[in-house]
Amino acid sequence: MSSIADKAKHGIVFNIQKYSVHDGPGIRTIVFLKGCPLACRWCSNPESQNRNPELAYNPGRCLTTDKCTRCLDACTNGMLSRKADGTLHIDRAACGDCNLACAEACPAQGLIIYGKQYTVDEVLKVVEQDAAFYIRSSGGMTLSGGEPRLPGDFALALPREAKRRRIKPAIETCGMVPWSVLEEAAGLLNAAMFDIKHMDSALHEAHTGAPNAQILENFRKLAEGFPNLPILARTPIIPGFNDTEEAVSAIAAFIRQFPGVRYEMLAYHRLGTQKYHFLDRVPPMEEAALDPAVMSRLQATARGILQDRLVVPN
Repeated sequence: MSSIADKAKHGIVFNIQKYSVHDGPGIRTIVFLKGCPLACRWCSNPESQNRNPELAYNPGRCLTTDKCTRCLDACTNGMLSRKADGTLHIDRAACGDCNLACAEACPAQGLIIYGKQYTVDEVLKVVEQDAAFYIRSSGGMTLSGGEPRLPGDFALALPREAKRRRIKPAIETCGMVPWSVLEEAAGLLNAAMFDIKHMDSALHEAHTGAPNAQILENFRKLAEGFPNLPILARTPIIPGFNDTEEAVSAIAAFIRQFPGVRYEMLAYHRLGTQKYHFLDRVPPMEEAALDPAVMSRLQATARGILQDRLVVPN
């Protein structure tokens, strides 16, 4: 594929986050792509799950319809209406195929669009702004999501073009993608972060919406087929799902089969809760919390199995 063709490919990006030090080697810029095959109950990026741009509403920033009606005037399909307190009601069922002009018309950013179409070239022009940091730290660009392997040609064109520009690409993946797509991507990457959420397929499906057979098989193929690719297996530790020594022991024992793979556990947090409300969705785990003592105990369990291959976040 030529550079000209790759630079013109486009996809939906909902965030480009600079100066990350927790999503791959060195200092990195994270490109978040829309769309995910899973629906994890603890997802901190609910705006990533739908492949298409979405309208969100932050009433705290809204000027209220008593002072401003620009969004109402701009709406072309009658999805917006006034509530008694002057804030907006969004009829999600009526929100169809439109240009989301209401958000563009909002002067206070009370209405937000999650997701915008970018070309590969447009994304990498943003990423390249921090090229000096990548050189000094051996960093680069990390594709995240959602699931960064879902947008097909766009997600493959990004690392291809990044490598042409001497930017080191990495991915964060849930692994729920066709092996052929992951295999092609792996040959372009300098690092991969791969979620292993649970070894029990029934529990995995109950909490994420999908069984884990394809995920575990893809992980095995990746680790065995690309032994020189640095792989970090990750487990988000979720209350009521996998916050037990049995669950962590089973995951660690699976990972132990692959000598070059390191392992990291990430403590559950509520940072995405507000975004559920902006999308008129109920946070599935709003009241849940993880005891720090439980996290420490689980890290000790994993360390007993994997020794120095366990990575403990700072």
